[in-house]
Amino acid sequence: MSIFNDIQQKNKSIAVIGLGYVGLPLALEFAKKFKVVGFDINPKRVEMLKRKEDPSKEVEAHEFEGCDITFSHNLDDIKNCNFYIVAVPTPIDDAKSPDLRPLIGASKTVGKVIKKGDYVVFESTVYPGCTEEDCVPVIEKESGLEFNTDFKVGYSPERINPGDKINTLTKILKIVSGSDTESLKEISALYGSIITAGIHEAPTLKVAEAAKIIENTQRDLNISLMNELSLIFDKLNINTYDVIEAAGTKWNFLKFSPGLVGGHCIGVDPYYLTYKATELGLHPRVIAAGRFTNDMMGAHIAKVALKKLIANDKIIKNSKILILGATFKEDVADIRNSKIIDIVKELKSYSINVEVVDPRADAEEVFEEYGFHLSPEIGKGYDGIIAAVSHHEYKTLTEDFFISICNPNSFILDLKGIYRSKIKQLEYWSL
Repeated sequence: MSIFNDIQQKNKSIAVIGLGYVGLPLALEFAKKFKVVGFDINPKRVEMLKRKEDPSKEVEAHEFEGCDITFSHNLDDIKNCNFYIVAVPTPIDDAKSPDLRPLIGASKTVGKVIKKGDYVVFESTVYPGCTEEDCVPVIEKESGLEFNTDFKVGYSPERINPGDKINTLTKILKIVSGSDTESLKEISALYGSIITAGIHEAPTLKVAEAAKIIENTQRDLNISLMNELSLIFDKLNINTYDVIEAAGTKWNFLKFSPGLVGGHCIGVDPYYLTYKATELGLHPRVIAAGRFTNDMMGAHIAKVALKKLIANDKIIKNSKILILGATFKEDVADIRNSKIIDIVKELKSYSINVEVVDPRADAEEVFEEYGFHLSPEIGKGYDGIIAAVSHHEYKTLTEDFFISICNPNSFILDLKGIYRSKIKQLEYWSL
């Protein structure tokens, strides 16, 4: 009998390792049909999930209902599972190189519990070849089992878009791959049982890995082009969003917008690809140039603010700027790799007083990650406002409100263009 049939009949079970924004929705979806153990090394996270509370604030309490799932941080609780799905973060280090420690740690965990006949599927974004070259040897070493003879491996890249309540897990076509023909069939069947949008079977693990990483690399390059264009248009006194609106009237124009590129995907994944390329003796200039442009945008925005303070005859060390938003994108609580910190650091390097507010971000998490405190509420007496994240709560703010909290001769930097054509009295600037 196939492993998929055994899982269907609940003779075998699934373990999802890593219960963040990728792993938790996946675990709950599988648990609607099958027996699942959700495993995470963070005891605090596990306890919250037992109370039907998602630390990422992406999954609501009612979505836990009717699920055959056990949450645990105890290794013993996944020893009897048979199909292991790894969904841990793959960040970069300070040198912009891949930080595989979470992935290698998860591979060691799997290696300690895996048995003959078991499956392991990786969902973490990696460079092509990482699954077979980095993860599989760790599992073999820890378990004493032989790859493809004793256990099978697959790769199925996550495609979850944080904050998106329309394009949810089951509605996004899923790429799957396996280490041989049999594993591809079994993995495809299991994922196909929950993904209504359909399954694409990639011919190899490397192809599936590469498909994922170029999705985000392509977006990164397109955004970097718009950021570079925004620098040019600023010199020409042209509003970039006006240009995009005009150019977008052509059917085949791609309507990307300028902005800060943070988060755990677009701002990270290209470095995995360039790392692997460099290892192979190649030096990808286009990808690297795009990363350079996007990485410098935070400092650029801070310098725009500094120049406006000087032009408005403000005393720099007495100036106060409000930043609206701390998360890496709108309407999410996730602060990982948020580029707001680049603006904060640059402004503070000039002794400018900076206040940051965000209705979605966790203040304790922001302090632990970036070393500054969120302000509990919007104050008054600002010399400039940087609208950095287009949270729903900020879209309804009016110019009268901004005027009421600002000193004379103040400005607003609108990074997302949400107040375009709405600001008439304050000095207005956008990317």
